[in-house]
Amino acid sequence: MNGTAFLDTLAVRPLGDGTFAADLHPDWAVADRPHGGYLLALLTRAAMHDDALEPTAVSAQFLRPPKVGPVLLRTEQLKAGRTVTAVRAVLEQSGQACVDATITLAELPDEDPAYADLPSDMPVNPPPEAVDLSKGDDNGPGGLSRACEMRLDPRGAGFLRGSTDEPLRLRLWARPHDVQPDLLFALIAGDLTMPVTFNLGRFGWAPTVQLTGLLRARPANGWLRLVVESKAVHGPWFDEDTLVIDSTGRLVCQARQLALSPLRQRN
Repeated sequence: MNGTAFLDTLAVRPLGDGTFAADLHPDWAVADRPHGGYLLALLTRAAMHDDALEPTAVSAQFLRPPKVGPVLLRTEQLKAGRTVTAVRAVLEQSGQACVDATITLAELPDEDPAYADLPSDMPVNPPPEAVDLSKGDDNGPGGLSRACEMRLDPRGAGFLRGSTDEPLRLRLWARPHDVQPDLLFALIAGDLTMPVTFNLGRFGWAPTVQLTGLLRARPANGWLRLVVESKAVHGPWFDEDTLVIDSTGRLVCQARQLALSPLRQRN
């Protein structure tokens, strides 16, 4: 079930003075709440508009959830340099700031990493038993089937079986429908999974409060592998760390967020 072309969902229209108009696309929303990683990618695209450098770090505070529809993106260059440029980008809707981000632009290295400590037991392509999340309800665990392809490793996903005994670790595969993954999709992938607190039986909306994504390399063609885990859940607060690994085994994005989950379990 293909939706709108990936790059079209990230279209920004310059209005002058570092301000852009955009439309939050329904393909990247669960109900009427746009996906957090998608909002970061949209802000990053605006920050990159007149700069040849690439995003290497994106950090954002989520102040209030916007709805699908028109928004303003305001950018301000904080530092300009040949090695590093820093840009502040704010997403506004109805006169209110919704997401406030700082984007660091630089030149990503082409050479192989001098050191990498990454999981090595996850296959490059999703195996036959992987759960195709596009076959479910768009408001369900996948929720973004029109935006991209997603597969979930059923091993460890205890919530699929009604279990709350599994560790808070999930593994997924993702790729856009119509193009090979790029840096913006890698950034989205850092926030693409359903909340790991599903494995505690905590379902429902889990709003991101703060999210940082580090982009490490340009992704190769093929599936991106997502390894997601949480270290601690205290009351409604939980952390979520995601490694995004491309088809060559190279780390392309690291993401960490602080989010809120429902306290009550679903019976």
